[in-house]
Amino acid sequence: MTKLQLVIATRNVKKLGEMQQILSDLPVELATLNDLPDAPEVEEDAPTFEGNARKKALETADAIGEWVVADDSGLEVDALGGRPAMMSARYAGPDATDEDRYCKVLAEMKDVPAEKRTARFRCVAALARPGGVVFTVEGRCEGFIANEPRGTGGFGYDPIFYYPEFGRTFGELSPEEKHSVSHRGKALAAFKEELRRLL
Repeated sequence: MTKLQLVIATRNVKKLGEMQQILSDLPVELATLNDLPDAPEVEEDAPTFEGNARKKALETADAIGEWVVADDSGLEVDALGGRPAMMSARYAGPDATDEDRYCKVLAEMKDVPAEKRTARFRCVAALARPGGVVFTVEGRCEGFIANEPRGTGGFGYDPIFYYPEFGRTFGELSPEEKHSVSHRGKALAAFKEELRRLL
């Protein structure tokens, strides 16, 4: 059986490992932008997660002539009017650390009562081939912003994202626990099912 060549629009080797695990039973061969030095750096300037995922997938696919999967994700905090959203990675400035970013959110939330600290992680993944987007999928995970960071697992805003069903923050979960409920885990599970139909 011929394998589908699929490029993940990232240079993050952890994302490659995650995709290899999830798609291991499908006839796909995965590469990343690290394998394609001529691939463009696509500016993520769309106003939505879906817009960024579609733009990154399509522009990369058109430039390299391969099938490409791209995703965009972030944290939405209701008490902050949905911020940081698309600015999640750059919320505390271009050179900020994960800790800088989540401490900024905690500072902005310091007077917000427990019941109004609702938030969610969202992830949209898009598959494109040269000339068009094939499909998009979305995963989301609802929770609350904790009063202080807890746990050292995960990355990004995980230490302040409290997941009520487990009674812990994402920073306190094992990778397996987190993948079973996370926005990214849900988006990639939906992506796999759509891809399986195509193949």
